[in-house]
Amino acid sequence: MCGIVGYIGKKEAWPILIKGLERLEYRGYDSAGIALLDKGVFSVFKKKGKVVELSKFIKDKDDDELSGGVGIAHTRWATHGEPSDRNAHPHLSNGGDIVIVHNGIIENYLSIKKVLISKGYKFVSDTDTEVLANLIEDIKKHEKVSIDEAVRLALTEVVGAYAILVLSKDEPGVMVIAKMGSPAVIGVGKGEFFIASDATPIIEHTKKVIYLEDGEIAVINKNTKNGKLVLKIKTIQNKIIKNPYVHKLKTKIEELEKSGFPHFMLKEIFEQPESLRNTMRGRIVYDKGNVKFGGLEKFAKDLKNLNRLTIVGMGTARFTGLIGEYAFEELAGIPTKVEYGSEFTYRDVASPLHTGLIAVSQSGETADTLNAIKKAKKEKMLTLGIVNVIGSSIAREVDAGIYNHVGPETAVASTKSSTSQLLLLIMFAIYLGRMRDLSKSKSQEILKEIQKLPSLVEIILKNAEAIKKLAKKYKDHNDFFLLGRKYNTGTAMEGALKMKECSYIHSEGCNSAELKHGPISLIDKNFPSLVIAPVDSMYEKSKSSIQEIKARGGLVTALTTEGNKELENIADDVIYIPKTLEILTPILAFIPMQLLAYYIAVERGNDVDKPRNLAKSVTVE
Repeated sequence: MCGIVGYIGKKEAWPILIKGLERLEYRGYDSAGIALLDKGVFSVFKKKGKVVELSKFIKDKDDDELSGGVGIAHTRWATHGEPSDRNAHPHLSNGGDIVIVHNGIIENYLSIKKVLISKGYKFVSDTDTEVLANLIEDIKKHEKVSIDEAVRLALTEVVGAYAILVLSKDEPGVMVIAKMGSPAVIGVGKGEFFIASDATPIIEHTKKVIYLEDGEIAVINKNTKNGKLVLKIKTIQNKIIKNPYVHKLKTKIEELEKSGFPHFMLKEIFEQPESLRNTMRGRIVYDKGNVKFGGLEKFAKDLKNLNRLTIVGMGTARFTGLIGEYAFEELAGIPTKVEYGSEFTYRDVASPLHTGLIAVSQSGETADTLNAIKKAKKEKMLTLGIVNVIGSSIAREVDAGIYNHVGPETAVASTKSSTSQLLLLIMFAIYLGRMRDLSKSKSQEILKEIQKLPSLVEIILKNAEAIKKLAKKYKDHNDFFLLGRKYNTGTAMEGALKMKECSYIHSEGCNSAELKHGPISLIDKNFPSLVIAPVDSMYEKSKSSIQEIKARGGLVTALTTEGNKELENIADDVIYIPKTLEILTPILAFIPMQLLAYYIAVERGNDVDKPRNLAKSVTVE
């Protein structure tokens, strides 16, 4: 959701900014813009639509307008005001002295706006960001302070979430960055700095990054004696942060390319054998029937004493949590509840002693989940994270955590990170189970099958063409049911989400036992269903659901275990997955549902990697 990019150094800024915006397109946006500062003059270009539209817009501009080694850029996802050129970022202040880009939401912008209007300020956009630009200008003008001090004072009046980049005409060698709630990363180069919402636009320039923490302000300016750029970090309370930690990025630039695939989503689906291997690499200790998580070792005593768990997440992360809920209760005997990150934050329920919170997020920046962690810490809960992005806000906020290690996921629809999340939840359930009553032999049985998963996924991917043919059959339907039982209830919900995200088909995922309690009224020849029916403890129940749908004229695709030919005589179509343990079937079932959603989306001509109205990382509530 939204993206910011900044550059200050000796190179021309605008090519770096445009490339950076392209790297951030996966986050979701509806307009884009850049602002350049050269010789005390701002050049601002912004357009509704994709970054390519912005590139076309500035292509014929004079070299003088595009010159300068200082600039900021933005991809906007509309919150205040419709997608339009005038609402696109960057925003200039009334006097044209300040320019700003902003991710997040200023909650009290209306009250600030009223005060500024009373002082004669006029507004050309509907955004909260323009209000902040004018507030900074007003403070700078009346308090007669530097731009970084004006930003600091302005932020003491602001309520909300933000990551901002600010430039001032009066101080052309200065860039100010501030963060609260929304992510901001500073890349440290040789005599230059790169700023972005995440490390994606930075890694081709430098591997050294600093992650700003909430309430921190970074100021980059030129040393008056030698002209070198200097970075200083302080808090909104004006406390200097000494020796900020510099992280070293491990991501390779080639990991951000499509590698011959038509879309990132398909590439990431096909990366799952390797991403699952990476998720389990070095963590399975088979001879002891156990799992090793280095980040959890110093909390072993607390983990052993846990008697309740709450899993929080949003979207895909919550659905993987619903499957993990069964695993924690079955393998570790710990009562577990799954909550929306957004709702947990506002529930007024005291947490019993020895309750743990597991926050699941691919990006590690999900605002709702981050807020849930902060509430849990206030209630003295042990907070744990399952996150893919190293150094992200959630990774830094939790007491302890586990990284997915699946590499960058660029497509908005989560694929390889979702199967990794699910695998880690099951492995974590084994870890906690071995601290309790889970036997070594039972654990080894599961771990043995876990190690087979990458090769089993490869078998499914080899049959992708069959699913592609199925997509042609169902591409014109506008409704879809996805149904499952027990572990595969969450699987069905995740499958429905993929269908919604990618194909824009209205789809519902639910427990198939719910079918006769209302949803079955929707069934007719135009409302097909996919029933997840592996040969497991719920097989007969799932088969009955298929028969109920067929008896009412509905089309059914059955997803079942390889070798089970029975459903070919009942369902209209059958998708097979290899045999595995019941607890692991959701991981395999995710794959064909991802492929089906992808291929239907392609058939319908949708922008698969960047679905309409969606953002990869939802950094505001």
